[in-house]
Amino acid sequence: MDNNRRIFLRAGMASAAAGMAVAAGLLTPRMVLAAWPKQAFEATKVDDAIKAVYGSTALEPSDKVTVKTPDIAENGAVVSITVRQKLPGAQSISILVPENGSKLAASYELSKQCSSFITCRIKMRKTSDVIAVVKAGDKLYSAKGRVKVTLGGCGG
Repeated sequence: MDNNRRIFLRAGMASAAAGMAVAAGLLTPRMVLAAWPKQAFEATKVDDAIKAVYGSTALEPSDKVTVKTPDIAENGAVVSITVRQKLPGAQSISILVPENGSKLAASYELSKQCSSFITCRIKMRKTSDVIAVVKAGDKLYSAKGRVKVTLGGCGG
């Protein structure tokens, strides 16, 4: 069979399946597209970003929230961050970097079926704290980690 025909048939079947899922109400734009908190990502201060996401800046440091960061990141373009939380009823996790242009690096809404941690890779332009904010109930809990960003291992 001709490869172009196979590609055409495969694309047609995928489109038909997606169309059926939309028609059946299994896929809706709200479920498929991520919500974009534009004001939070454009904030120039950490408190403004937190307030844009959560409506409050009343953070309570907690030992039930931990941030695992590398001590030194030789490449600030790819910094692996893990946030673990042991709070009952956690609803969301946000990661903020005070020294970045965009203070909010990531924000996740959690469902009841979600695991108690998230891992992601973020960009960091220079050495900074990494702040994790977890919303559980009506409270905001936080924890920090520090990452030293170097340029090719030369210090920074």
